[in-house]
Amino acid sequence: QRMMRDIERKHITGLVFSKLARLSRNLREVQDFGDYFRKHDADLISLSESIDTSTAGGRMFFHLLGVFAQWEREETSERVAASVLTRAKLGKTINGKAPYGYQWKDRQLVIQPDEAPIRRKAYELFLELRRKGTVAKRLNAEGHRTRDGKLWRDMQVTRVLIETSARGIYYFNRVKKHGDWRSAEKPESEWGKVTCEPIVSETLWNQVNQIIEEQLKSWSRPGPLPVQTFGTLAHCVCGSKMYVRSGSAKYVCRKCHRKIPMVDLEGVIHDELKAFFASPAKLASHAAEAKRNLAEKEQALAAHEREIAKVREEMARTHRLCLDGHLTPQGFGDFYKPAEERLNQLNASLPKLQADLDGLRVTEVSSEEVLAEATALYDRWPLMTTDEKRRIVESLIEKVVIGDGEIDITFSYLPTSEEQCKSQQQWRGPG
Repeated sequence: QRMMRDIERKHITGLVFSKLARLSRNLREVQDFGDYFRKHDADLISLSESIDTSTAGGRMFFHLLGVFAQWEREETSERVAASVLTRAKLGKTINGKAPYGYQWKDRQLVIQPDEAPIRRKAYELFLELRRKGTVAKRLNAEGHRTRDGKLWRDMQVTRVLIETSARGIYYFNRVKKHGDWRSAEKPESEWGKVTCEPIVSETLWNQVNQIIEEQLKSWSRPGPLPVQTFGTLAHCVCGSKMYVRSGSAKYVCRKCHRKIPMVDLEGVIHDELKAFFASPAKLASHAAEAKRNLAEKEQALAAHEREIAKVREEMARTHRLCLDGHLTPQGFGDFYKPAEERLNQLNASLPKLQADLDGLRVTEVSSEEVLAEATALYDRWPLMTTDEKRRIVESLIEKVVIGDGEIDITFSYLPTSEEQCKSQQQWRGPG
């Protein structure tokens, strides 16, 4: 733009360049350059080509070379696109930034130990809060930052949640850009696929993305959490959700008017929880899940401590630069204060991580102890508040379907297992 202004005020009368391709490989841009220079009586002169736009022949040759330059660019682009498609179909990786929580190492997508715990936490928080903006605020408040060191935003949280690498499959070559901002998804046949170590379970990833899809369909802000124990889980066999009307003690389907008393449904779930934990297979899976959860907490704590050390090192480096006179007092404050704020946030959230890990280590139990805890949960159930019951039910059960005389319960407690344990309970409604 500055050059254009200098040409307009006659400060520049000619532009000398080594080769036309260095100026532009777009025919339209080449023509625009030529028209602009000719309009202001300025010349374009190439050192490697016999171009001098001060003559008619030179202008003709200038436009011909512009055509060849664009053809060369498009030909190169087609070859690169064909190569990318071939590599994608063969499952070979393409150079690019790894998704958050991973890094490229020896052409393999491996876990990034500092980012993976944060990404896992984002899934867990969203499943609890169901609001992307609130998840971003919680991550920021705990001192976590994006890969670029910036604050988390709702759009960044969304990208992290919907990206498939967290469940062990990374798809690439999915999007084709049109200009600076517009993009379109390529046909699925052109996608490339790389397997990687999952950060979260298949069940957790599916639950989170199902919530996101439902929110996109409704185009409305998610409402408050339900006050009933099965507010989000109760479904009618006809496919509709069941709700408790104000002043009523029954779950009712608004479509077919099927109903079930709240007390009866809670009694069925109460009995089924004990049976769920009584199975030897479930006990073994529960023990494996407990060990995996303990390992994840240890990784999260280690990553958190590394992040604290990294921030302290950055603060010390900034302080040394100020003492050496390389930073002004104002510049020192601009760099030091954000780092100090983040360090305080990280230190504030550290005790909770340590307490959670210590609690898991203390409560690491055997299969027999798990059965004892299940029995204790069964006995303690009537004394729990509705909110406590709802949290337990939502963590163990994916869906409850009420039909004619029977209730289908789909468990999703063991996220490391792809098995969904379905149980049926006979229920006799009021006559």
